[in-house]
Amino acid sequence: MPGTKDSRKKGILPGEDIHLLIATLPGDLQAAIYQLPIDQLVEVVMDLGRPPEARFPDQVVRLKGAPVSHEDLAHVLALVGEFSDDNRAGIERTLHRISCIRNRKGQIIGLTLRAGRAVMGSIELLRDLIETGASLLILGRPGVGKTTKLREMARVLADDFRKRVIVIDTSNEIAGDGDIPHPGIGDARRMQVPHPDRQHAVMIEAVENHMPEVIIVDEIGTEAEARAARTIAERGVQLIGTAHGNTLENLIINPTLSDLVGGVQVVTLSDEEARRRRTTKTVSERKSPPTFDIVVEMVDRNEVIVHRDTAAAVDTLLRGFPPSGERREQGANGHVHIAEVVREPQPAPRVAERPPREGPARIFPYALSRDLLERVIRGLGLDARTVGNPEQADLVVALRARSDDFRLHRILDESGATLHLIKRNTANELRRLLQNVFHIMEGVDEDEVQETVRETEEAIRLVLEEGRPVALAPRRPALRKMQHRMIAGRHLVAESEGKEPERHLVVHPPA
Repeated sequence: MPGTKDSRKKGILPGEDIHLLIATLPGDLQAAIYQLPIDQLVEVVMDLGRPPEARFPDQVVRLKGAPVSHEDLAHVLALVGEFSDDNRAGIERTLHRISCIRNRKGQIIGLTLRAGRAVMGSIELLRDLIETGASLLILGRPGVGKTTKLREMARVLADDFRKRVIVIDTSNEIAGDGDIPHPGIGDARRMQVPHPDRQHAVMIEAVENHMPEVIIVDEIGTEAEARAARTIAERGVQLIGTAHGNTLENLIINPTLSDLVGGVQVVTLSDEEARRRRTTKTVSERKSPPTFDIVVEMVDRNEVIVHRDTAAAVDTLLRGFPPSGERREQGANGHVHIAEVVREPQPAPRVAERPPREGPARIFPYALSRDLLERVIRGLGLDARTVGNPEQADLVVALRARSDDFRLHRILDESGATLHLIKRNTANELRRLLQNVFHIMEGVDEDEVQETVRETEEAIRLVLEEGRPVALAPRRPALRKMQHRMIAGRHLVAESEGKEPERHLVVHPPA
């Protein structure tokens, strides 16, 4: 494998200077920070009217008791670069990043001074993957080290593998502030982005104007950027990037970015095909080949899960099962341990395994107003309640316009719930739906329904407080059915007495 022995040693790149960041602080804060382990400093937070803090990986230290003043903020602002449209600035030829918080008038009232470090040897976990020339996508939560790995990949590909590498640097986080890029990216070239909304255009410009073999881009987050990424990959350029989302599954259910891994479409199978697959007739499938050949989920800085075949991993997830993969961990001695993540055996369909439930019906409103649904349920006096977790649902209610939504069908497959669709998110639509679902109130006046609900609730109260049976007024069968549900929901017993049209319920106290 190409490369020098030095390039494999893990450590901070020579020339990186945390002192340049500390020097932008007021004198009393500098003195306080130098009493702390500055080599582990993550960031300094200065918010107007609050004491300033220094944050480390395992602790937060208050730098002084007095709150930050306008003068303190002005001192820092005078020493850092100009803030861009995304409210970020830097210190020229360093990787340090200063981000600001503004009030409604646009005045800066808070600063986050984040220490940037180029860590050499941080890609040993992934070195063999970038060597293949395959396009690679890195996922992970903020602060886990995605940008650090991109920076080191740029250096290794440019210096060790002698490839033509261009870094698309939207916020100057990869190659630092100023016109001259930080030495952390080695001989890779850097294209700055004048405005975050132009990242996709600069990605295409890099391919068309500068003939790169590799393009590196941080934080692909819009549809336009996803389309640009596909264009780059289709032209045979190796693309290495990061995207929002902790896992591959997060990316699949993100409608904006799912195209990076092939996209998702809902298809209806024939009866024969559904039986062959042992699944429902409506399933989600991958729409096209993925933009990125390999997906890496970053667990932390020294642990990743690698999906070498993105297409196969996505197909497995869409069938409702966790994909296989490689778990890679790098120890303190630099040794990389690789273990296979084995997919669990395929279970029988969850719908068939679901046991019957007792108690009120559980309804999950998918992208609908839960408060509105609860009001309709109360108004109808149904023995039902809403749930916030779709796995607990017996029924899922959604808009007809969302009937092809991948996440919706994933919920149905996992919960075994039945789907009921409405045209609009209104009380009348929900009421008509629930009336049909629960087979109640055909031809019944709504005022009579409300009267029945009030009478039944009052009877339940008397039975519970006084411990005696209470007879209800005669009602038609549909309303008596509703009364039975309300009474059973309070763990009481009701018996029907008399003949039509005088048939009525008697509510009895608990035994």
